[in-house]
Amino acid sequence: MTKHTITLIPGDGIGPEIADSTRKIIDATGLKIDWEVCEAGDAAFKKGIGTGVPNETIESLERNKIAIKGPLSTPVGYGEKSANVTLRKLFETYGNIRPIKEFLGVQTPYSGRNLDLVIVRENLEDLYAGIEYMQTPGVSECLKLISRKGSEKVIRLAFEFARSQNRKTVTCASKANIMKLTEGLFKRTFEDVAKDYPDIEAHHVIVDNAAHQLVKKPEQFDVLVMTNMNGDILSDLSSALVGGLGFAPGANIGDKYAIFEAVHGTAPKYAGTNTINPTALILSGVMMLRHIGAIEEANMIEEAITYTLGVDRYFTRDICPPKMTAKTTSEYTDCIIKNFGKKTETYQAREHKLMKLPKVSTRPDFVTVKDRKVVGFDLFVETVKKPKEVGVFFEALLEKTSFKLSCISTRGVKVYPTLKDLDDGADMLTVRVMAKDQSLDVIDCDITDILLQLGSEIRWTHVEKLNVFDGVLGYTKVHGEN
Repeated sequence: MTKHTITLIPGDGIGPEIADSTRKIIDATGLKIDWEVCEAGDAAFKKGIGTGVPNETIESLERNKIAIKGPLSTPVGYGEKSANVTLRKLFETYGNIRPIKEFLGVQTPYSGRNLDLVIVRENLEDLYAGIEYMQTPGVSECLKLISRKGSEKVIRLAFEFARSQNRKTVTCASKANIMKLTEGLFKRTFEDVAKDYPDIEAHHVIVDNAAHQLVKKPEQFDVLVMTNMNGDILSDLSSALVGGLGFAPGANIGDKYAIFEAVHGTAPKYAGTNTINPTALILSGVMMLRHIGAIEEANMIEEAITYTLGVDRYFTRDICPPKMTAKTTSEYTDCIIKNFGKKTETYQAREHKLMKLPKVSTRPDFVTVKDRKVVGFDLFVETVKKPKEVGVFFEALLEKTSFKLSCISTRGVKVYPTLKDLDDGADMLTVRVMAKDQSLDVIDCDITDILLQLGSEIRWTHVEKLNVFDGVLGYTKVHGEN
């Protein structure tokens, strides 16, 4: 029997209790696992480790390639970044896999509908890159970064996961109808990648409709793939369909590393009470076992959970029906082990085989073009002046240059020249400056010459080049722009 060494991060709050339960159950299967127990989160923050992840933990994961962890606490709205996010980024676990599965005995409004879907979420990009700026005292900015490479990796992961479980459809949920370059890139990548998986049906749905359909008829979905924030929101929504975050396992998958986790919080007020539901982390352990090829043991644990909930009706505090006595965490754990090998009438293990990790080029220039040019630039300026006043200023400034003023916008809406003035603006305007000769390529010194001429009249905050790649605009028109 192969021996595995796995990094175990118990986590904060209730983390040590559910980690102990998971470890006990996995050990009871007879698998030979050496657990390297490491810390992250609150204990690391208190030691002054700003990332929340000590070097010893990083070194352990680098050696072992696989970790399972309980929930980690993070200061909210100030201070350090999330230790959870730090781990995902350090080990480039680009894909987050969240199974949503109904369990016998767990009563929800959707009970009896045999829900069994999976959400695959991009894990490193999007707004969750956390790149934010205050452009003015009253306007903040968060960059939404979507790459072709990052999109392709997670989309291929979704298709490969579908194949590993003999699932029939993969649905991309995006907001490409509004964010045509970022979410649009994700959708276009999905459509390209789907051609390589002719054995699987591929569909696209607008993400708000996906939310609607998940509540209305969730059983229509098999595998859903989406960008980071959309996936975060809809995976939490979906977990509520089957009993809540206590039944929501998660796997963070990368080219070299995999980190399995319960996605719920630390619930510090319940720490040490022996009342918490450990199922989410146990199921994350099940995912981990399948990842390392211990499929028989993983199925045995999953069926024992089904028997414990559906036949023995052992329920922890969070899901215990009225007039029944809730079981402790340790009682629930022991019952699962006792039920190893027992069968229920309804449980049928889904086909599982080792998932093939996608192979995507590591080249930074993942997308190449034959022709490119810069045709202008957007200049973001801080000002309380009226758009017309700013427009007149720039028209005069640009009159004897190779540029012309195209338009001025605020929050994506054209305000100069316009037929209607907006009543309520902000202290930031976007000035779109275009080359008079669109056949020429604007060079950097052309742009900096204009910036130097602004003097003290206009305070600029940042500049975006207006690119054209192989004849396709690399920027969006503002509302009202021709």
